[in-house]
Amino acid sequence: MRTFYHDDQPGDCRLPHDSGEELSPEHLTSLGVIYYSFLPSSPTSAAQIEDIAKIRHYANRDEITVSPAAMGAVYEDKIKMFYDEHMHEDEEIRYILKGTGYFDVRDCQDRWIRIKVEEGDLLILPAGIYHRFTVDEDNYINALRLFRNEPKWAALNRGQDTDANDLRKEYLKLRPQGFPGQMS
Repeated sequence: MRTFYHDDQPGDCRLPHDSGEELSPEHLTSLGVIYYSFLPSSPTSAAQIEDIAKIRHYANRDEITVSPAAMGAVYEDKIKMFYDEHMHEDEEIRYILKGTGYFDVRDCQDRWIRIKVEEGDLLILPAGIYHRFTVDEDNYINALRLFRNEPKWAALNRGQDTDANDLRKEYLKLRPQGFPGQMS
């Protein structure tokens, strides 16, 4: 994982958009983002996933592949949809099995932080954080998604309604004081 400020320049979202200003993992922790790293090929990776799932009460999972080959004609539309700024009412958990991509999250000054993820990275975004996702220029990522309840992906695009959402308000309230259950 590599973390840096997005350069906020126009252009294809799949480009690095690296401002050159690196950020520490602690910066992500202050936003409620949790990060782990263990390769899928490791003999202990399945047990590590199970431990995290048990501690965080993730009961379900599925796998997603984002690529032109896997998604066909809807690929470009899906990339645009994933890249629209949004939040979820549940944590977003992704364990990268293959490929690379970027999660962008908003910091306390509403700046975009770009998180480059690759094979072996597990990222947990808290409910209520504004974020977006894209693959990189290789146009391929395969990830395990974990869920507390039934597998679902319900994005609430940023706007007045999401700014007023109770889980968004709770996220903003917790951010200055720290997040319960934070482990890394």
